[in-house]
Amino acid sequence: MSTSATGDLDAWRELPAQQQPDWDDPDELRAVAAELAAQPPLVFAGECDQLKAQLADVARGEAFVLQGGDCAETFTGANADAVKNKLKTLLQMAVVLTYAATVPVVKIGRMAGQYAKPRSKPVEARGGLELPAYRGDAVNGLDFDAESRRNDPHRLLKAYHCSAVTLNLCRAFTKGGYADLRQVHAWNQDFVAHSKSGRRYERLAGEIDRALTFMKACGVSPDEFHGVEFYSSHEALLLEYERALTRIDSLSGLPYDVSAHFLWIGERTRQLDGAHVEFLRHIRNPIGVKLGPGTSADDALALMKRLNPEEEPGRLTFITRMGAGKIREALPPLIEKVHQSGAPVAWVCDPMHGNTFEAPSGHKTRRLDDVLDEVAGFFEVHRALGTHPGGIHIEFTGDDVTECVGGAEGLAEGDLHQRYETACDPRLNRGQSLDLAFLVAELYRKSS
Repeated sequence: MSTSATGDLDAWRELPAQQQPDWDDPDELRAVAAELAAQPPLVFAGECDQLKAQLADVARGEAFVLQGGDCAETFTGANADAVKNKLKTLLQMAVVLTYAATVPVVKIGRMAGQYAKPRSKPVEARGGLELPAYRGDAVNGLDFDAESRRNDPHRLLKAYHCSAVTLNLCRAFTKGGYADLRQVHAWNQDFVAHSKSGRRYERLAGEIDRALTFMKACGVSPDEFHGVEFYSSHEALLLEYERALTRIDSLSGLPYDVSAHFLWIGERTRQLDGAHVEFLRHIRNPIGVKLGPGTSADDALALMKRLNPEEEPGRLTFITRMGAGKIREALPPLIEKVHQSGAPVAWVCDPMHGNTFEAPSGHKTRRLDDVLDEVAGFFEVHRALGTHPGGIHIEFTGDDVTECVGGAEGLAEGDLHQRYETACDPRLNRGQSLDLAFLVAELYRKSS
């Protein structure tokens, strides 16, 4: 790697950087960044390349992405039970999609790094007191007091260490036998008795059991089902953090951001002449870009040329977040233009962020029906254009929260207060996540 090429990693510093915290002490930030730069990598270049190859399969129409996890991870959530519950929900959804839709599923968690969030306003006011907005645990605290809301660079170190703990747990669960396909019933034991989604899943698990028994009788080794490949992802929002965790790979001489396997640029930070696009175009990880309903086809083409000029398969994923009422009109022009260019792009649907509203109680929430409708619209558009609906990107938790309304259990707006626990945006609970997985499997079968 030449010195000049390595130096490009800092070209973003000369450009406007949106959604960056106003850190209190620049010297303190520099010291923290230096300490982060000396830490071991959280992921490795070879793992990133492996994911890139799988996303190339998605772009070719040969696989499907399931990406999901917390809206905003918290430091207190970096524990075995919380991680296991999220992973269990992701595995159950993946089993539904793999078996019911008969498609290979690429499993990516919004986990082990999703500790920062963009905000619509830099400050929050309550009762005449104005404080910095909560920007995620990597920046400040959720409690509404001056000390908690101080933008503290040392939290970046805590984010790194919590990410390491979460990744270690994920690797242990996915490689140590917990994710074994023969555990499909065990994942559901706490859920089947009182949940319509759980009972539906249990019937599917019975079919999988019979299929596995048949394959074993045919001589297929059960060890092939022992573990799964799992990848981490988060929004590459805090550029000082991402830059400090960027390394030059010793084998290829290329730069990789070793904070996660997959990183994405948000709708608020995807400016072509902005710092986020400039930074991410230099790293070799697979990357994504969120596209809202105001995105033009020319915007998509320009981002594609900027971020993947060599048209490397698996390099770029477009994650659309249009809203249920807009996706059928806003998405087709983008897909048509990009498809006509011939460049390899994976298309993934984020049906969460365009469907948020405030309930009379003051809770931010989402209707599961709107989420399902946006996913249906995503599939309808791709089916009409003859292109591949490549995946879904959702915010969920493995806990029985009451943050989104609807689903098989009939959660209503009046129930939101019961277990509204999110640190930022509302998440699907486990039952709602399985409802979505069954719908996606059905839609995928129809589009194949």
